[in-house]
Amino acid sequence: MLKLFQGIRPFQRAAAVRDAFAGLTLAAMNIPEAMGYTKIAGMPVVTGLYSLLLPFVAFAAFGSSRYLVVSADSATAAIFASGVSGLAPAASARYVALAGAVALLTAGFLLLARLLKLGFIADFLSQTVLVGFLTGVGFQVGIAVLGEMLGVSVSARRTVLQLAEVSRRLPEVHLPTLAVSAVVLGAILLLHRFAPKVPGALIAVVAAVASSAIWNFSGHGIAIIGPVAGGLPHLGHPDLSWKDLPPLIPIAASCCVMIITQSAATARVYAALHRQQLDENTDLAGLAAANAMAGLSGTFVVNGSPTQTAMVESAGSQSQVAQLATAAIVAIVLLFLTRPLEYLPRCVLGALVFLIAVRLVKVRTLMAIRRESPEEFALALTTAVVVVAAGVEQGILLAMTLSLFRVVKLSYHPHTGVLVLNQDGTWNLNPVASGVMTEPGLVMYRFGATLFYANANRFAEEVNCLVGPAPSQVRWLIVDAEAITHLDYTAARVVLELQQTLTSCGTQLGFARMPWDLKSDFARHHVSEVVDPSRIFDRLHDAQVAFEKLEHP
Repeated sequence: MLKLFQGIRPFQRAAAVRDAFAGLTLAAMNIPEAMGYTKIAGMPVVTGLYSLLLPFVAFAAFGSSRYLVVSADSATAAIFASGVSGLAPAASARYVALAGAVALLTAGFLLLARLLKLGFIADFLSQTVLVGFLTGVGFQVGIAVLGEMLGVSVSARRTVLQLAEVSRRLPEVHLPTLAVSAVVLGAILLLHRFAPKVPGALIAVVAAVASSAIWNFSGHGIAIIGPVAGGLPHLGHPDLSWKDLPPLIPIAASCCVMIITQSAATARVYAALHRQQLDENTDLAGLAAANAMAGLSGTFVVNGSPTQTAMVESAGSQSQVAQLATAAIVAIVLLFLTRPLEYLPRCVLGALVFLIAVRLVKVRTLMAIRRESPEEFALALTTAVVVVAAGVEQGILLAMTLSLFRVVKLSYHPHTGVLVLNQDGTWNLNPVASGVMTEPGLVMYRFGATLFYANANRFAEEVNCLVGPAPSQVRWLIVDAEAITHLDYTAARVVLELQQTLTSCGTQLGFARMPWDLKSDFARHHVSEVVDPSRIFDRLHDAQVAFEKLEHP
């Protein structure tokens, strides 16, 4: 049964008033950022405001998270723009139609994921490569707006070529534009440093609009965004034909993966922080509804935003009432306050985007990964480089591939070793090598993963290495099966053959700490028929005691 507005229930008037005030704070901080995201996406400025309207209401109605803010986001905006930029001129009517189609296709993918209960997909994009991906997006987005901040035109589309073109054209920098950009950046950074709760971006935008109107910035060569369409968005499907859709499918699929991953990760953090239940599959329905409304209302793909969610949570909100309040404020802006926006200098939007890009570059996190796991740092760095050099879409595909490859690698090459009892009663894991034993005549071998077709031969090779040639000095080989939660058909055949080989060497094969599901696999694959039941133990200590009693009755 469909439950609506789970992120608001139970409704309490006092709590709703508090959350509504938090929505005022969110609107003050989010409206300038949403306009900045339109620069990343290549969309008209007003579409950023559209992303804060009906998508907010749709997720509040169909999602479960009480905190997640679903609106325009830099990662999905970059994925979308990277794929669509070659299909139509930015901000043109056709470009906007393509944006709506991508949002609707993304909604379809998300709804399919909801019906198939694929919320778990988020677990397969590791935090390591996600950090690398977002870092690459940060560099790409930051470099893309450098020309606008400096007042020089840039025609290249690739990030590396854009940086080279900006470098060549530095002597052509328009000083008034550079001055406005520098003042905006400095003001926002100072406010963030000394008054973090003050909406610095909103103050900068209002001040820039007022200054532009008073001192005629456009007359001094500072580009402004020009007329902004007022009024609420008109609902309707994008004006495209069916033949326009195939090139958009991979773009929408990439957006879908990023949305599932980033939204689930963000919602989980705040649900755990506030000890609240989270239904990831219900959130998929909310995300699908939000993107459907984005596509029908003329804006672009929306996503669960970590930065905006942090904003609303820090403002004291505890439900989606804050997001609904923000939507109401945006509606007022669209109805009555779009005319002044035409004076907004484009370099100010560029400065806002540049600050967003800086926040995406997680230098501290990358350094922490480098200290703790150099291999994972290399994966993150590789992902970032691919995003910058090849593109965002290629970067997200690489991120998925590397994450899955790491899972496969850990299963294919798990931690293994021989368990040896220390004097303090704890077990130590020694590397597998010929002649290594737990004690004379006994080997307790730990295999740290599910036993399946890909790693079964490694399991057999290491056991044979420990046992050695016949006649073996190892009388018992006990497998610590605590981590072996599953045994497939191929691995079962390997274990059956291994049992015969060990018997011919004079070695008894046994198991300890077997999970209940592994026992079921043993019975189904007939392994339990050849393993002596007296060689199956609940604890490692029980196996050691049984062996010592047999050796020293």
